[in-house]
Amino acid sequence: MRRGVAVAAALALVGTLVASLTGCTPTTSPRPQLTVAAAASLDAAFTEILAQFTVDHPEVEVRPLVLDGSSTLVAQLREGAPFDVLATANEATMASVASLVSTPQLFARNHLALAVAPGNPLRIRSLTDLAERAEAEGLRFVACAAQVPCGAASATLLGALGMSLAPVSEEQSVSAVLAKVRSGEADAGLVYATDVVSALGAVTAVEPVADTPPVQYPTVAFTRYPIAVVAASPNQDAARAFVDFVLSERGARVLGDVGFEVLR
Repeated sequence: MRRGVAVAAALALVGTLVASLTGCTPTTSPRPQLTVAAAASLDAAFTEILAQFTVDHPEVEVRPLVLDGSSTLVAQLREGAPFDVLATANEATMASVASLVSTPQLFARNHLALAVAPGNPLRIRSLTDLAERAEAEGLRFVACAAQVPCGAASATLLGALGMSLAPVSEEQSVSAVLAKVRSGEADAGLVYATDVVSALGAVTAVEPVADTPPVQYPTVAFTRYPIAVVAASPNQDAARAFVDFVLSERGARVLGDVGFEVLR
């Protein structure tokens, strides 16, 4: 017995010496990493989905969620950002990087809402009312820039209403618009309905009944969200697993809880 132990110890010592001489050390396979880049309006939903995904997939090293305006994210992807999954706030933005991603899948729909301070102290009744009072009373309106999905949806809505409402600033993400309203730097801003929900009372949504029937408002000013695996990702299995999770019943439940219309 002692001789066997001695032999094993000697072999281990030889292995250590060989490793030190060759510069090699025993290694374990690194865990696959997962970096998800998502439109800013997906913050609350994807933060929760990633938390659940992490519990279900301990073999995957989940990196911090990357949130920004969709146009900014696709620009970063073109420049080589190491994203594994991309989710944008409209189809056109995703289509602009079609050669860099797998076939996108639609998973949610959102529509615009006019956000104001809690309780609507300025009594803004509608976009039309806001436009009139912006000129007469200097009310400040903010919106997303035209190249951002929420900006494109805002332009569609204003066009459908046949009105012109110039923003005092144009932001690169819907979260930036929301921040302006929350801080009081703006009196009103067009954001997504889900942003009002996730703001937890920090803003109030103006019901658009004075502009157009409620059923038409989300029909005119809506956007659909696609998700795709980045083609160059070295973590294809982990990326596909995350996309599958978003498309699953559990993913749909999280999306519905924060106000998205889930697409099947």
